[in-house]
Amino acid sequence: MPKKVFIKTFGCQMNEYDSDKMADVMNAAEGYEPTQDVNEADLILFNTCSVREKAQEKVFSDLGRVQHLKKKGVLIGVGGCVASQEGAEIIKRAPYVDVVFGPQTLHRLPELLARREQQSRPQVDISFPEIEKFDHLPPARVEGSSAFVSIMEGCSKYCSYCVVPYTRGDEVSRPFEDVLVEIAGLADQGVREVNLLGQNVNAYRGKMGDTAEIADFALLLEYVSDIPGIERIRYTTSHPNEFTPRLIEAYAKLPKLVNHLHLPVQHGSDRILMAMKRGYTAMEYKSTVRKLRAIRPDLAMSSDFIVGFPGETEEDFGKLMKLIDDIGFDISFSFIFSPRPGTPAANLPDDTPHDVKLQRLQHLQAVIEANVARISASRHGTVQRILVEGPSRKSTPEAPELMGRTECNRVVNFAAGPNGARLVGQMIDVRITETFPHSLRGEI
Repeated sequence: MPKKVFIKTFGCQMNEYDSDKMADVMNAAEGYEPTQDVNEADLILFNTCSVREKAQEKVFSDLGRVQHLKKKGVLIGVGGCVASQEGAEIIKRAPYVDVVFGPQTLHRLPELLARREQQSRPQVDISFPEIEKFDHLPPARVEGSSAFVSIMEGCSKYCSYCVVPYTRGDEVSRPFEDVLVEIAGLADQGVREVNLLGQNVNAYRGKMGDTAEIADFALLLEYVSDIPGIERIRYTTSHPNEFTPRLIEAYAKLPKLVNHLHLPVQHGSDRILMAMKRGYTAMEYKSTVRKLRAIRPDLAMSSDFIVGFPGETEEDFGKLMKLIDDIGFDISFSFIFSPRPGTPAANLPDDTPHDVKLQRLQHLQAVIEANVARISASRHGTVQRILVEGPSRKSTPEAPELMGRTECNRVVNFAAGPNGARLVGQMIDVRITETFPHSLRGEI
């Protein structure tokens, strides 16, 4: 029987990508197969995120729930950003943990586990060996017609509230050719859509071969667009300060770039943006969006918002809501500020009551949700091109249904018909017959 690995992932798409790579590494090195049942696992890995409040405590709570499985000889590992932040402290609090590793050292998992067995003591490796990780990862096992591709690691922006630069290191871009070779290989395996990943993905600056030339993100997009078989390009997460004129122009030149952009703004008050160390004003952000929509009038915009940053007044919050009204954001992510240990914002005075912050958040989310419903309703009767991903969640043998995604990232469910299976992985046109806030229904 092959050994089984159970991986629980917290946080962002970078972590989802890293979890997939952990599974690939352990399969290539030791023949581990993934399992969704923690009780049948031989190896349990928690891929952690330190963005949310009390992230560390949640990790230790999860560890406590699987501690009893050690009696069966199960190995336990903690990776990701909490691992990078806490390091050996995890072993002190949970001595039954076998390995602790950071986002940049997940490729060393087999080596760490081997040393754990040889030395009979837990192993910790939370170093930042730049881009070494990608040189040691096995080829991805492709499932489906869409794939994530990490093109850079780390972040050098040092926003005052964010822990990522401390847990993932400074920005390091993968070499230009390495990214293109990986995507071409995915296309050969049937992938039709790639989602380029990075903490600040549009800050990409990749070395071009043995030359002194550096490829920016716009150039990378042009080359990815030319790869045969790739029909759609997405990316996340981008930073407003890295939205160069060349990148804006790419939306005019590259039809494979989807009509959806996630561009975190965080706030609409210049005073708060300055305290966050975001490096732009609300007007500069709106100017970027205006230029993009001059090229793509129906570009769907989503964003991230932090409510209740230390010192936020009603006037500041009003400016955030004006920005949201001006741009008309689609499905977005919003949170009440929670201080991350070790970040400058954690030491800022904060006298706004939590219930006031909560009221502001609820108001913001209600406005965004109204936008989401309005944007969905506007799709009624239109023809949308979707990439068919597989059966819908409500599909049954009696009434088979498929689902796919529009360019603007809406799920569309539709009746599969007798030969529906052959549509999986294909780009097809559907007419939207019914709309819901977060999904659509259509017919071929």
